[in-house]
Amino acid sequence: MFSGIIEEFATVVAIRHDRDNIDFTLTCSFTNELKIDQSVAHNGVCLTVVSIEGSRYVVTAMKETLQRSNLGLLQVGDKVNVERSMLMNGRLDGHIVQGHVDQTAVCTAKEDADGSTYFTFTYPEDREMARRGYFTVDKGSVTVNGVSLTVCNPTSNSFQVAIIPYTMEHTNFQDIQVGTTVNIEFDILGKYIARLSQL
Repeated sequence: MFSGIIEEFATVVAIRHDRDNIDFTLTCSFTNELKIDQSVAHNGVCLTVVSIEGSRYVVTAMKETLQRSNLGLLQVGDKVNVERSMLMNGRLDGHIVQGHVDQTAVCTAKEDADGSTYFTFTYPEDREMARRGYFTVDKGSVTVNGVSLTVCNPTSNSFQVAIIPYTMEHTNFQDIQVGTTVNIEFDILGKYIARLSQL
């Protein structure tokens, strides 16, 4: 379980394909605090630490994860938003994030907002998925590349988020341009409500 509050970004230092899986080797400031089998969110995707060596650690993404996320697009040198699992005795500063990315979206607009920046993301419209809770609502929560954000101006297949300078500086939003593919996780509460309404 995560909160969507990014700790920092890790840097991809190696990529190894193993059949349908990909092993990513990354480095970040808290590598020495990690343990084998620990869950860490990478661009919002919950991955398990499988090995640690010095300042580097390795996580494995399987085929299902690669199909639903942007991890397969990563290259050596890319910055990845990382967050360790939430401490149960801490404040929930973001919202409940599972680390189970639902799908990807594409940045279709980026606008200056006199200090902050508005990003618009668009994803394929799917009425069946929407019926099951895969949608956004105005002032609701959404996770983009692991970042907990507030939705504005949602449509049936798009939404906007406003990024303050601090978030821009401390996450890989600084690298997102029109055409960039991002991971999105819809709010789990919406999914449960949608499911209950079908019973």
